[in-house]
Amino acid sequence: MRLTDMWERLDEALGSAYARSWAVDFHIAELGGRTVEQAIVDGIDTQTIWRAVHQTLELDPKYR
Repeated sequence: MRLTDMWERLDEALGSAYARSWAVDFHIAELGGRTVEQAIVDGIDTQTIWRAVHQTLELDPKYR
């Protein structure tokens, strides 16, 4: 998954204004307690990040 695709999905799921804030502030256990932004900086694969986001937010399967 490309980084831009992940951001588009997150924007669609949470709304563009809130998605960026959430990605900076919310720590995800499945990412070792990192935020989305920290996971990106640490080089974690975007597909792995998205799976963790999807699970954490309990998103509709259409967002997979």
